[in-house]
Amino acid sequence: MELLHACKGAWDTPDRSGDPVDLHDHALQTAALLRRSHPYDKELQVAGLVHDLGHLLRPGDDAGHADHAADAVRPLLGDRVARLVRLHVPAKRYLAAVEPERTLSPQSALTLRAQGGVMGEAEARAFAADPEAAAAVILRQADDAGKVVGLNAGELEDWRPVIELLAARVRSTRAPA
Repeated sequence: MELLHACKGAWDTPDRSGDPVDLHDHALQTAALLRRSHPYDKELQVAGLVHDLGHLLRPGDDAGHADHAADAVRPLLGDRVARLVRLHVPAKRYLAAVEPERTLSPQSALTLRAQGGVMGEAEARAFAADPEAAAAVILRQADDAGKVVGLNAGELEDWRPVIELLAARVRSTRAPA
């Protein structure tokens, strides 16, 4: 929660030239969209909340931000949340391949090249075969939509019970027998 609170006033680019909302508002909007569309998938919702923490952990590393965030959240939130976070960038590349008419935010379009560009046909097939591909695409779509200036998507503290629930579940599966 402390790291998520630190997203208030932090941006996806050090010079604030990127997306029009800070990481805090973007996280809340993304998670709220996922809560609305997939109310029973708490892991997907929390992945939406934490997917861009890598921008805070390593400012300016657009290509690696998903990996940094995934590595940071895995011990607390588990493998699936980390996997979805890691896949949100490949999901952008995949969507750019299969839906070339799809519009990206100016910042997402700019970072696409640094993140590997549009997937080729074989890479897109391999991505689509991943068991979490569909959920990663849903996360990516919420990520793209969660950039609305002035939209009230709730309070960060409202997510504490959900995060604690997931963390308790992860602890119980990793506890020695």
